[in-house]
Amino acid sequence: MSTEEILSSDGLPLEVSLKKAERKNKLKAVMLVAPLFLFLIITYVFPIGDMLFRSVDDRMITKMLPNTFTAIEKWDGKDLPDEPVYAALYEDLAYLKKTKTYGKIIARLNYEKGGFSSLIKKTVRKLGKFEEGNYKEQFISVHKRWGQPEYLVALKNAAPNWTYAKYLKGVDLKFNQDGKIIQQDEDRRIHKILWLRTLKVAFWVTIFCFILAYPISYLLATLPMKYSNLLMICVLLPFWTSLLVRTSSWMVLLQQQGPINDLIVWLGLAANDNRPELMYNVIGTFVAMTQILLPFMVLPLYSVMKTISPSLMRAGKSLGGTPFVAFRKIYFPLTVPGIGAGSLLVFILAIGYYITPALVGGASGSLISNTIAYHMKSSLDWSFAAALGTMLLVGVLTIYWIYNKLVGIDNIKLG
Repeated sequence: MSTEEILSSDGLPLEVSLKKAERKNKLKAVMLVAPLFLFLIITYVFPIGDMLFRSVDDRMITKMLPNTFTAIEKWDGKDLPDEPVYAALYEDLAYLKKTKTYGKIIARLNYEKGGFSSLIKKTVRKLGKFEEGNYKEQFISVHKRWGQPEYLVALKNAAPNWTYAKYLKGVDLKFNQDGKIIQQDEDRRIHKILWLRTLKVAFWVTIFCFILAYPISYLLATLPMKYSNLLMICVLLPFWTSLLVRTSSWMVLLQQQGPINDLIVWLGLAANDNRPELMYNVIGTFVAMTQILLPFMVLPLYSVMKTISPSLMRAGKSLGGTPFVAFRKIYFPLTVPGIGAGSLLVFILAIGYYITPALVGGASGSLISNTIAYHMKSSLDWSFAAALGTMLLVGVLTIYWIYNKLVGIDNIKLG
């Protein structure tokens, strides 16, 4: 038997040449995927990582008031602290006044407890008149809030560099002066209401989209091609229009003097002087979001229904089943994957919707996404907005995981 080594055209052993060609092909594949991988890291991984970091990062106050937090660490949080705490606070505030950086801590402390803004500003203005020693009485004489333990407790609660207090705030909880978790004051318990409203709106919008999309999808799948294409154009037409334009159109239609209210009055369903309010409430949010998200339910249903052979229904009828029985036992079960995919897509989109509830929903129709936007743009409490965003992300991922476990469809890819 010949043991002569087989060589390739370049003179290398065939095995070595094949491995070299395989490495080259792998390198080409990596180079082709690298731009997409880099894009995902820059646009997804980094922002999500930064959001997670901001939601627990609370080092700013500790860095700007180092002496205060060192002195206040030994305070039990019950009676007013001793003189060293006020002396340390004077030293820190005097330095911040000198460097003109005290404005950074005002907003952060105001998130912890309302009233810190005016307290810090007034105190900083009066620091030049302070005499050496007896700082406790001087602070209290400048503003009586320095003599109220709850403000110093709030200051102490801002001490940890890393905290999950923002997550507690997102479900209307907080730390008390003993470090125990308690409920927020009754007039500040709004976030649980917003979470429940968000889930309620997302659930009912998904139900409404399903009720409207199922017959539309059935028509798309069963009508002759020329009619089906025309109906598909009507379904896809909203994608060719800006979301802001569609929402603004609903604002025109739903206003009290708008066409829909005119039709209600013309039909005699309501008096002209008692027109129903269809906008700036949950009703407006339901109507506008259902219309906008309807195509996301239609398309998955249509893609599944198109693959169902009409002969299956005919076979069911030929075996003695009525059209309804054949539909319930044969056709509908086959469309369950499309129902699951469409429902998941619509529900997840509805949970994070922002523009439509902001414009049409008003105060009673706003969702958790509107609160996140408010803290990002108005209150500038980015750490709390990051915590809410993280909670929303975890909720979406949990819903997707539960869906895969219950339905068993693992090939649905979220965009």
